[in-house]
Amino acid sequence: MSKKLFRIFGPIILAAIIVFLLLISPSHFGFGNVTAEIQKRASVSLAPRVLKNKRIKEVALKNNYVPFFGSSEWERIDPMHPSVLAEKYHRSYRPFLLGWRGTQSLTQFFVMQNITKEMKNKKVVISISPQWFVPTGARKDAFGFYTSQLQTTDWLMHENNSAMDRYAARRLLTMPSVTSDEVIEDAVRNVSKGKKLTSFQQLYVKTRQRILTQEDYFFCSLYIPSTNEKLVNKSLKQLPKSYNKAELDKLAVKLGKQNTTNNRFRIENSFYNNGMRKEIGRLKGFQSKESFLKSPEYSDFELLLNQLAKDHTNAIFVLPPINSRWQAYTDLKQARINEFDAKIKHQLKSQGFNNILDLSQDGGIPYFMADTIHYGWRGWLAFDRGVNPFLSKPQKTPHYKINPSYYSRTWQQATLQQLKNFN
Repeated sequence: MSKKLFRIFGPIILAAIIVFLLLISPSHFGFGNVTAEIQKRASVSLAPRVLKNKRIKEVALKNNYVPFFGSSEWERIDPMHPSVLAEKYHRSYRPFLLGWRGTQSLTQFFVMQNITKEMKNKKVVISISPQWFVPTGARKDAFGFYTSQLQTTDWLMHENNSAMDRYAARRLLTMPSVTSDEVIEDAVRNVSKGKKLTSFQQLYVKTRQRILTQEDYFFCSLYIPSTNEKLVNKSLKQLPKSYNKAELDKLAVKLGKQNTTNNRFRIENSFYNNGMRKEIGRLKGFQSKESFLKSPEYSDFELLLNQLAKDHTNAIFVLPPINSRWQAYTDLKQARINEFDAKIKHQLKSQGFNNILDLSQDGGIPYFMADTIHYGWRGWLAFDRGVNPFLSKPQKTPHYKINPSYYSRTWQQATLQQLKNFN
């Protein structure tokens, strides 16, 4: 009987042992080969699995790709998109787009955790959306969808009981996704209390990290959607051979006029037809009480700044506009936008983050926006005119001075009159 059982279950047990040994082995057995084509496709795919993946980003960032952190704005691909312009005009860099609908500061902080080596002493671009800074802060479902346990274990492996780590741990414990592993959850709880991980937790996290890293290597090159890559290739054909500001702006106006003919807001026809036409009546005035001044997002954003300072990463921050016609229709007060700009700029500049491209007042320029909150043809050109010199030319070494007070609820709720208390 025992011999029969062994013949039945022996191969299964042996296979399981082999798989386990493969997963915990420090060798990657030739897996994780990320070709130039895979890097190019992944850099514009905006696929959630790419956002979670480690290996693809590791390789791409070593090959002149630059992280562009943001959210849904990257989806708006047209001939003026930064990925298109960088390829067409043979820039020294290529954008690696990181973000999608629902990604905010907390997600991006954990995305950074498995590319900290690649970000050290490098440059990054960060697009900041006012829409992140609402009273409720980051959406829990979106955070769980876009982050991975590998990012958490990478962070746990190099946390050092700093104010950044303790705050990140407290925020992580509010997210349902961390409860899927009791040991990881307990380890995060220890960090939140300023305690060291136990010997067992350290061993478990290290083993789990190794297994997850192997999985990441094994599966990194599986199907990555090529839809956006095709859009980029199509857009390349519409651009003039040589970069010329006046000629590009003329083309941007032409494309804007052609694509915004069915509504009074200068919103792209397809976006208006698919997402707005039926709802337009009930949306009038709906943002009359909207404010972006008080939010836990300000402290989540501080995590990004803290990580950049830790890695000596030089960043440019872009403040986007809102479509002024739409803003007037929904009664979103410009004063509320200006409040947000003042607060976020104070948080940046007081800590030495001085590279800021402020486009927040440009939402009324024709064809600057493609829809309500996303860059359009001329908007992307303005974005490029600010970002390209930062990435293409040498920059002064920044001198950061992180202020842990920005992790406090007092800062999250601070009014403009209280900004002077945070320097």
